[in-house]
Amino acid sequence: MEINAKFLELACKKAWEYQGVTYPNPAVGAAVVKNGVLISVGVHKRAGSPHAEVEALKSAYLTLADSASKKELLSKLQTSHEIHDFLIANADDTFRECDIYVTLEPCSHEGKTPSCAKLLSLLRPKRVIVGAIEQNGEASGGLDMLKSVEVDAIYLPSLACDWLIEPFFRWKNGGGFVFFKLALTMNGRVSGGKISSDASFRLVHELRDKTDLLVIGGNTVRVDRPTLDARLVGGKAPDLLIYSKSDNFARDIPLFGVKDRNVIVSSSFDALKNYNFVMIEGGKGMLEATKNIVSHYLFFISPEFSGDGDLDSLNLSFKILHSRIVDKDLLIWAKGA
Repeated sequence: MEINAKFLELACKKAWEYQGVTYPNPAVGAAVVKNGVLISVGVHKRAGSPHAEVEALKSAYLTLADSASKKELLSKLQTSHEIHDFLIANADDTFRECDIYVTLEPCSHEGKTPSCAKLLSLLRPKRVIVGAIEQNGEASGGLDMLKSVEVDAIYLPSLACDWLIEPFFRWKNGGGFVFFKLALTMNGRVSGGKISSDASFRLVHELRDKTDLLVIGGNTVRVDRPTLDARLVGGKAPDLLIYSKSDNFARDIPLFGVKDRNVIVSSSFDALKNYNFVMIEGGKGMLEATKNIVSHYLFFISPEFSGDGDLDSLNLSFKILHSRIVDKDLLIWAKGA
């Protein structure tokens, strides 16, 4: 049976739904395929939760296994250790004719969760195909571990997988990951009240909960008097950089009253070098000011024409990496072209 790159692309597409919220872990997807037929897709959803391979294998077992009692038991297991132990004890030959497609090389190390490479080496699938090689030294070597027990472990270079994993490599290897979040209408209005759906707004709060530093413009602070926290998900508020030439902000603006937050007011972006995961919010002025330091862009486009456009004469172009619908909005992850 030939290798089919479409299964890597499918796993990538699903993993993009969790881009950023897995920090400090990477967003990873995995697919289990038997005789060319897709059996399951799994993704890593949060740091400390089961990795993509484990989620995919759990789902595949629930489809492929014959024992109703064992499937009922597995369906109730949630932690990585529990699922690993169950599969090692009960999988038998369930995965011997399966191909496992993984967007990133399975981890070799034991951390908060067990080694996925070790699990796969014990389950002995027919093949393991990966789209990107792990560059984090402590987790690398998964393919070699599989090959040592004669599992057919294959590296299939994938641009889609490289795009998916790039944010992780940036924040893990010390360079920092900086992305710009922008909500806008179809005619380019970015100001004048709430634009995105409640579901999109909640996702932004999930990202703020993971973000080390949030950057915002001074005019936005003065006009909107925001809080800029992660209250919708019960999360922590990130540190804040207010990009402004002058520090003339009223200290009763809610963002200054957030507990355990460091607020920096500066006319430069020098503070970014002290943070690994940075989100920037703003409009046209901030887009122009940060175009040389932003790696990725996250757009929430509301399907409406309203008010006046705010982005006239702005010259930026993008490469779309991922798109999907969130409630009524179009979500797009992109890179500067």
